[in-house]
Amino acid sequence: MSSDFRDHLFPLDNPRLSAFRSCDAYTYLDAVRQNPVADEVVSAWTALFENTEFRGITTDGRTVPELFSAERDEGADNDAAVDAAVGLLGMLSADEQTRVLRPLHSRVWRAWLNPEFCLNPFGIRLEEVDEKTRDQVFRLVAACLSPAGYRKVRDIMRVNGFLGELVDLPRILNEHSYNINIFGTPSVTEPWGWNLWGHHLAVNCLLIGGRQVLTPVFFGSEPNHVDRGEHEGLSLFDEQERAGLAFVRDLTPGQAERAVLFHRKRDPDLPPGRLHHADELHLAGAFQDNRVIPYEGVPGAELHPAQRDALIDLVALFLDYQPDGPRKARMADVRRHLDETYFCWIGGRGDEDAFYYRVQSPVVLVEFDHHAGVFLANTEPEKFHTHTLVRTPNGNDYGAELVRRATGTPHRLQGPV
Repeated sequence: MSSDFRDHLFPLDNPRLSAFRSCDAYTYLDAVRQNPVADEVVSAWTALFENTEFRGITTDGRTVPELFSAERDEGADNDAAVDAAVGLLGMLSADEQTRVLRPLHSRVWRAWLNPEFCLNPFGIRLEEVDEKTRDQVFRLVAACLSPAGYRKVRDIMRVNGFLGELVDLPRILNEHSYNINIFGTPSVTEPWGWNLWGHHLAVNCLLIGGRQVLTPVFFGSEPNHVDRGEHEGLSLFDEQERAGLAFVRDLTPGQAERAVLFHRKRDPDLPPGRLHHADELHLAGAFQDNRVIPYEGVPGAELHPAQRDALIDLVALFLDYQPDGPRKARMADVRRHLDETYFCWIGGRGDEDAFYYRVQSPVVLVEFDHHAGVFLANTEPEKFHTHTLVRTPNGNDYGAELVRRATGTPHRLQGPV
């Protein structure tokens, strides 16, 4: 199929688009749930959110102990984050403060999702507040991310607005289709955090003093680039795509035999259930906080030195959204566990082939996945629709393990919404 997204635009009078002209993100959910398959997915997500407590992603159902130290100061700029959060709260009405503030152990941490419909309308929604309030939200986000990370967040939002213009559904898809929540009391010493989520974007940030955990994080876009208008030339995920392809191509035949699980993106030999209606081949997406994901592929212990360096560099591309200090600490963790780090691949290895890959270790899990169209018409995965994920396995997504150590509580993220 063509790799140009413009070859896959629905006519604007196609019912896939025209039937939802009157919808916003809330009423669009009701429309989506008229589809039995979509309703089954949403119901399963809701059950996971409402009926489970947080344990963390593992390879066998048991978390590995003593992986995450609560003592180190990583140089996270908590002062700037607190200042931005306090400034935001000071701008909100009493009702808005009630909506945005959550207990530190609230299950709303785990409410994030990346579709365009508003399933969990917690927090305040950026399209429903004034520009000054949005700017303060962006100040908070910028205070906690690297410049590259903040730019990526804003670029994903801009692409979402571009998509809304392409398909003439701006009430469902726009630059500000995102919700933010704050957990705990912003403090330079005690644990607190925030999350921001919406279409193709979810960022969860936990801070304790100079420590910071920035997972789960979901970044995606449909399409991956903007070819017209104010943001013409904007492009996303090129580096991860090229680096992943270069890495798998550099494997020896024996290594590739272990790493390449299936040779087609939607291989007919995929086991039942491996291809998900919403997540495609992602395993660690929304509401998968406790998923058991066994290691697959080739381990770092079997790579030669140049390949090991390339694998480290590949992971670093996924962590570039994190500020310098926390990112250096995470990469040091990655290096310590490199022998236990696995790389796997599903899909072709040609220039135009769509693919999925995952890098997984005790301390990090990253996924890259090409998807079929949702608002574009391609029925097969194409390289212009990409989803990526970053997780901290073994119980430290949302900084839960650090909070457990700091507070002496289990911190299962099942508190009030």
